[in-house]
Amino acid sequence: MDARFATPEPGVLYLTEGGQETEIMYKFGYDLPHFAMFTLLDNPAAVGELQGMYRRYLDTAARHGFGALMGGLDYRASPDWAALLGYSASGLAEVQLRCIDFLYDTAAPYQGQLPAIRIAGVIGPRGDAYSINRTITEEESEDYHSAQLETLARTGVDIVSAMTFNSVPEAVGLSRAAATYGLPLSLSFSLDAASRLNSGPSLREAIDAVDTQAGESRPAFYGINCSHPLEFEPALEPGDWILRLRSLRPNAVSMDKIELCQLGHLESGDPADLGRRMGALAARYPHIDVWGGCCGTWETHLDRIAEQVLAARRQ
Repeated sequence: MDARFATPEPGVLYLTEGGQETEIMYKFGYDLPHFAMFTLLDNPAAVGELQGMYRRYLDTAARHGFGALMGGLDYRASPDWAALLGYSASGLAEVQLRCIDFLYDTAAPYQGQLPAIRIAGVIGPRGDAYSINRTITEEESEDYHSAQLETLARTGVDIVSAMTFNSVPEAVGLSRAAATYGLPLSLSFSLDAASRLNSGPSLREAIDAVDTQAGESRPAFYGINCSHPLEFEPALEPGDWILRLRSLRPNAVSMDKIELCQLGHLESGDPADLGRRMGALAARYPHIDVWGGCCGTWETHLDRIAEQVLAARRQ
């Protein structure tokens, strides 16, 4: 585990993957039951397509001189979702290890081509990311997410990336559990059309609340994912709190999240426009160092984003 990534590394920008789930479903035609990518690991043809997706992403990072923050496949690798798919506790742990091995194996040929490669385990919320999960308590969250974190702690990942969270109590419990296992945590919230978490608070209120309630167990940093800039830009209020935000992973279009994932085709939006919007944010917030994509994005969007972020940094 490389704890250096928990704080910014001078001169290094990181590129994440894009929206792997929407890409593998709608560009390559693979079904993802319960949105779980790890189910594809038993399909050699699907693994080949996944490797191609990641290689194109890594090629994009190398072309622009970005480091890579690689995650994916294990977003649904937690007990409740795995049980729906027929996995036992031991079977879930095994498939988690395979998810991380896939990332290490895919990254290996790129060692030396990028300024840095960091591997992330990915954790999603216990419930539906786009519903109000107010019933989960901090204690329930800490217990629930510990199952996935215990396995990730054995893999040597550099960081845990929590994606599409919208519940403050769940985020606090996850933060405490990650700290227990000595894992740096990047916590990303998803915002709705009103530029708030579905559960009600603003982005600033959510970050302040998690930092306060988690205390010394607070996340290493925060991010936004699965929202378009039109949705999340209004949430970027002035104040020192914004320095806790280091990662932006936008959707390709501004659209209802559930609808976007159930359209039956890929809504890719305007990659050039998305790149310009992200470049403008890079100019406004020079401390943000993790850039990538979410639903509807792939290497074309990542290329435009990296290009515009670099242009902003050179000004």
